[in-house]
Amino acid sequence: MNRNDFQKISRLRVKEAKALLDSGYPAGAYYLMGYAVECALKACIAKQTKRYDFPPKPSSVNAIYKHDLKELVSHAELKGELEHEIETNPIFEAYWNIVEDWSEQFRYSDLISMSEAQDLYKACTARKNGVLSWLKKWW
Repeated sequence: MNRNDFQKISRLRVKEAKALLDSGYPAGAYYLMGYAVECALKACIAKQTKRYDFPPKPSSVNAIYKHDLKELVSHAELKGELEHEIETNPIFEAYWNIVEDWSEQFRYSDLISMSEAQDLYKACTARKNGVLSWLKKWW
C-alpha cells in the first residue's frame, strides 16, 4: 500500500461510517471512523518514505502496523504539531480527546451509543477543527 491508498481508504471509511450512522448502526460507524483516522495517520507516515530509502528497522515497521493512534502520531512525526494544536485550539483539543479514546477493540463492541458515534464522526470530520481536516495538512 502507498500514501494514495491510505488517503483513499480513509475517505472511504468516512463515507461508510456516515452510511452506517444514517442507517442506525452506531457501533459499526464508530469502529470505521477510528480506522479512517488510522489510515490518515498511515498516509502521513507513508509521505515520509523516500523512494530509494533502505527500509526502517524491523521494530519501526512492526510499530506502524499497529492500531494505536497515539503511537501512530509519533511515527508520523506529528507529536509536536499535535501538542501545539491542542495547546492553541481548544475546539481541536476537545475533538482529539474524543478521537484518542478509539481502539480497534471496539470491533467487538455493540455498546456504542448513537451519541458516541455521532460525537466521534463530528470530531473527525468537522471542517475547521476536525482531526481528519488537521491530518490532511500533513498527508
